[in-house]
Amino acid sequence: MNVAAYIDHTLLKPDSTLDNIRQLCAEAREYGFAAVCIPPYYVHDAARWLEDAPEKIQVATVVGFPLGYSSTIAKVEEIKRAIDDGADEIDAVINLCAVKNQLWSHVRSDVDSLITASRMKGKKIKIILETAMLTPAELEQACAVMAELGPDFAKTSTGFNGGGATIEVVKRMGELLQHKIAIKASGGIRNFADAKAMIEAGATRIGTSSGVAIVKGETGEGAY
Repeated sequence: MNVAAYIDHTLLKPDSTLDNIRQLCAEAREYGFAAVCIPPYYVHDAARWLEDAPEKIQVATVVGFPLGYSSTIAKVEEIKRAIDDGADEIDAVINLCAVKNQLWSHVRSDVDSLITASRMKGKKIKIILETAMLTPAELEQACAVMAELGPDFAKTSTGFNGGGATIEVVKRMGELLQHKIAIKASGGIRNFADAKAMIEAGATRIGTSSGVAIVKGETGEGAY
């Protein structure tokens, strides 16, 4: 299994430096990761460092991260700026406050706007559900919204709020999405066995800060 091709090589720590991002991009080139996932502040630099990579490496960044409750307008503007700076993929957090209040019309409108803002520029979008914070009923309803609106990916977790991905939740998301929307598993995936299990459960992307350790068959100490 070429696990590197599934990995979004991730560094989202608030105290990350330009040198950290430069190293992340160098590792992505060396190991052939699918993408780097970085703070919006560094998108322009990462896009420049990766533009001549022999194999295309996507530049992904986060929006409404990690709490998800910023306004739709703010999230849309974040998307526009990130794409202008060179982002290929957007990882945006669902509005968890709206979910917890069962305001599904707001959730739908919010997600629809985020998808539209990305697609108008020809870019991919992943909607982060933060599954560890959802009840089974909330997960079912959130996936119904995803199935209706069709983002490129439904993503399990930010890795910052409670638990991360589990095999069970990846399988359940696949069932609820009828395997029509790709799944990104993220949070707590730190070794090859974890990554392989998530892929076998149905994930087609793995978000992790332990990408290098995973491809080397080691266990990483990354935070997410």
